[in-house]
Amino acid sequence: MSTTTIARGTVILLVFVLNTVWAQSFEDGMDAINKGDYETAFEIMQPLAEVGHTRAQVVLGGMYAAGKPVPEDDSEAVRWYRAAAERGHAGGQLILGHSYYAGNGVPQDYSEAMRWFRAAAEQGVARAQFQLGKMYGGGQGVIQDHVTAHMWLNIASANGNETAKEGMDIFADVMSREALEEAQSRARTCMESGYQDCE
Repeated sequence: MSTTTIARGTVILLVFVLNTVWAQSFEDGMDAINKGDYETAFEIMQPLAEVGHTRAQVVLGGMYAAGKPVPEDDSEAVRWYRAAAERGHAGGQLILGHSYYAGNGVPQDYSEAMRWFRAAAEQGVARAQFQLGKMYGGGQGVIQDHVTAHMWLNIASANGNETAKEGMDIFADVMSREALEEAQSRARTCMESGYQDCE
């Protein structure tokens, strides 16, 4: 067996062991949270978050947002949400979008909110899809567009967001039949493309 083959095998084994340890540690941290032991959870989550464990980063952000067991600090919460979001974690993207939408820990910025909601929506997150529909419908961060609003609400509804159906009905009442058909067609195309062809 060559040295290169042994080295590759060692790297693969090391990655597997680290992933297993991370998963177990993360689950231990979640168990601590479920028991209300936030100190232990923080001690477990912080080192995981610091080495790039995205779920731990989102949880750590939530601990700062809630002020458990650390002092409440929305800016620090956003720092951890952003770390996860930039690594492609859909939950981190959704929460970061909400942070920008509400101005929690960052200045309110609808354009940034749209950016992060869109990233999460493209991963199939119904709540992000609903937010996009709501923002297009209200002209928040974008030019108001009932067709695109209806499209995203339709997609969110199809993915289980119950509130989206009410929004669809509101827009359907003020849209022409042609505009409604366009929104429905775009929703089908978007979903069939895995949320990549949604313009």
